[in-house]
Formats: sequence, C-alpha cells, structure tokens
Amino acid sequence: MSEETTERGQVLLLEDDETLAALLARVLRNEGYHVDLLDRADALPSGAKLARYDVVLSDIHLADGTSGHDVLKRVRASAAKLPVILMTAYADVEGAMNAVGEGAYEYLAKPIEPNDLKRMVAEAIARHRIAGSAAESIDPQAQRMMDATIVGTAPAMLSVYKTVAQVAPTTATVLIVGESGTGKELVARAIHAKSPRSARPFVAVNCAALPESILESELFGHEKGAFTGAVGIKRGLFEEANGGTLFLDEIGEISPKMQVQLLRVLQEGEIRRVGASDTIKVDVRVVAATNRDLKLELSSGRFREDLFFRLQVVTVRVPPLRERKGDLPILVKHFTARHAERLGRPVPRVAPEVLEGLTAYEFPGNVRELSHIVERAMLLAREGVVTAADLPQEVTKAFGAATTSGTGTLADDWPTLGVLERRYIDRVLARTGGNKTRAAEVLGIDRRTLNRMFARERAAAAGKGSDADVDAELAKMEEEDSN
Repeated sequence: MSEETTERGQVLLLEDDETLAALLARVLRNEGYHVDLLDRADALPSGAKLARYDVVLSDIHLADGTSGHDVLKRVRASAAKLPVILMTAYADVEGAMNAVGEGAYEYLAKPIEPNDLKRMVAEAIARHRIAGSAAESIDPQAQRMMDATIVGTAPAMLSVYKTVAQVAPTTATVLIVGESGTGKELVARAIHAKSPRSARPFVAVNCAALPESILESELFGHEKGAFTGAVGIKRGLFEEANGGTLFLDEIGEISPKMQVQLLRVLQEGEIRRVGASDTIKVDVRVVAATNRDLKLELSSGRFREDLFFRLQVVTVRVPPLRERKGDLPILVKHFTARHAERLGRPVPRVAPEVLEGLTAYEFPGNVRELSHIVERAMLLAREGVVTAADLPQEVTKAFGAATTSGTGTLADDWPTLGVLERRYIDRVLARTGGNKTRAAEVLGIDRRTLNRMFARERAAAAGKGSDADVDAELAKMEEEDSN
C-alpha cells in the first residue's frame, strides 16, 4: 500500500456481485483510495483492524444471507464513528432510508453513478477525519473559535462582522443590543475569541436571572461572615474573569445600586468584595448586552447616563431573524448538524417545503427559536427526512395564511407541473433576493442546472428548442452572470 493511497483514504467495500465489486473498486482506486473487498457481513473485521478504514461501503444484499444492515450493526458496535454508506436497488430505497435513520451515513441507489460514488466517499472520509481529529485532540483555541462562530451571510449581518473584526483586538467596552434570542452572547464570544484575551477566561452572567443581593455577591465575591450563610471567602466573577472577558447579559435589568458599583469598576479597574474593606485590582474587559432600549431607560431615569456612556464605547446591533431570512438555509443546515452531533444521530435531510414554511414565519424568538424548532423537527422526523409535517403548528399556520393570501407557492388553479415548478423557483429567488447560488442550494440543485432551466425557457420563447440552442442561451447567461 503506497503512502499516497493511505493518505487519500482506505475503503472497505462489501459487494457479492464480483463484476460490480471490481467496477466500483476500480473507480475508487483511480481516485487514489486503497480498497479492500469482502462479500459477506460476517467476514467484517473488528476492533483496530476495522478502525483503520475511513469508510465502509456495503451493498444491502450480501452473500450467505447476510446484509448491509448486519454490516451497519457490526460497525456501530465496533467502530461507532466509522461512516457506513449503503448501496441499494431503487426498489429497496425505503429500507436504505431506514438504515440511515439507524446510523448509516448515507445510501446510494443503483445503478450507481461514478461521480456520486466519488463525491459521497470523499465527503464521508473528510467528515470522519475531522470528527476523529477533534475527538483525539481539540485545540483549545480552535474550540473557542468554533463556539464563537456567527452563522449568516445576509446583508444585515455584514455590519456585525465588520464591527466585531474592528473592535475585537482592542480593549474597548462593547454594548450589544438586540431582541431576545438573536445571538448576542455568540457575538460576545466572537469578540473574545478574536481578541488578545482569547486564551484567558470568558465568563458570562445573566443579570436578570439574579436578585440584587445575590448578583452583588456573584460579581464581586464576599468575605467570610459578610452575611448569613457566607461560611468562607468567595471570589466573584470579576476575579474569575481576570485577564479575560466578562459578559453581562441583560444589563438593563440591574438595580440603581448595582449600576453605581459597576460604574466604579469600569472607572477604577478595581472591585471590593461584599464585607471587605480593601479593594482588589482587576483587568477585565466588559461586554454587555440588552434587549431594552437604554436611551428610553435613560429618559425615564431607570438607567444612569454615565454608566450608559461607559458601556456604549462601541455598540453592535444584532438584527432579528425576520430581517435576515435569506440566512434560513444555512442556519437550518448549521442547527441540523449541531443537534445531530449532540443527539448522536445522522444529519437528516430537509425537504424544500420546510424552508418554505419557515420563511413565512416571523420568529418572535429569533435564532434561538429556530434552533428549538429544528431540534423538535429532528426528533419527530422519520426515515432521516425532516418534512413540513414535523414543524410546529404556529409555523404551519403562518405558511397556510401566506398561501391563502396569495403569497404561497400553490394557487387555486390547476397549473401544469412545469408552471408549478417555475412558480416555486420564482418564489425561492424572491426569498433569496435574487441570489441564484442561494436559490440553487434551497432547491437542491447546482447553479448551472438552475441556469439551464432559464436557458431552456429563453430558447423556447425565441421559437428555438434544440440542445444547441439551449447551450447557446446558457453560455449567454453565464457570461451575463460573470459581468
């Protein structure tokens, strides 16, 4: 076995049809993979011998009455993280989808297209190696960056990225404003992760969740005997975060007394534990967040003006989800992957109507609510596919109302399949702001295929219908896109 093929990946192929096995092995070996062949499930190695492979590719029906389901069970028992791709005839696709629900990475329907085979094997190996390296040794800095990843490419998010990039390397106090559930803590973590303090602690506290007396002790600590129950010295969160970042969530909820104490810390860089007479110097960057309008709180006298100006050296506004619905496809993809990893199950497929339904919903709970909706849908989904039936009632109601009012994809007439397809494509394009790449992702096709659909319509409108005419129109469209 050459070093090159080992680096490319090792594939264990189980197929009892010798001709097909040889064909598949040749395709993979031509790509640089090392391929071992077996024809029955009970010949599968175990332990370290199995773990040296990067992916298992198995037919559903194998020799001696064994099956791909047997292979899946054996792999799950011996090397749980090793991806298993099942191959099946179209007649048994339902069985393969059930296997995906039981832990198979994916399935390939016969006759197998070589490009599909190569793409799926490469993807499975890449994911397996990333997961393996993360499990073996996660670099703390890399983990912090993953935990602080902000997801979204909508125009409303660009100012967030720009401000985070500009302010992170500084020591400036930052105020993050936005509705509940928009991801304010995630922005705070991103600021910390991209700052010179990233190797030091990031400490978060929800100021609204604690009464004043407890919050004071939590933030500043206390001395032994400072109050009933103070049986020992307690370090506060400012001390815990020394050298790092303290995130004060819901800062607009703190009492006037706490506002005075916090202002002193920001001005003097020192704290005094409850019950102590001496002060302690601290080096802490404060990032605060609120869903309240602090300027309104100022005018009503509920928030100190001097503290407000200390906090809002730089302000970051996180947009609500209803202002960035173009991010729904990548947010859904992000949450399905994240929840799948946490739940220990494969990433499900998401039917196109799911995104259609979510787009019609206003998300009062913002990104946090979307995360919960995706998790719920994944728990209810069958056969590894999330459909509109798995969405909560409030989402389906919103979609039903949009459809009834004439903004949905279906009309009361009886359109042809071609007309219905075009209506759906037009709706997706409208929802993605005319972004063809994003629209193609939602539709589950590549951008060139989407352009070919339009090219075919152009050619037909011009009274031309040959493949050469369509190709000519496609070339024009691609030239237009590049200009």
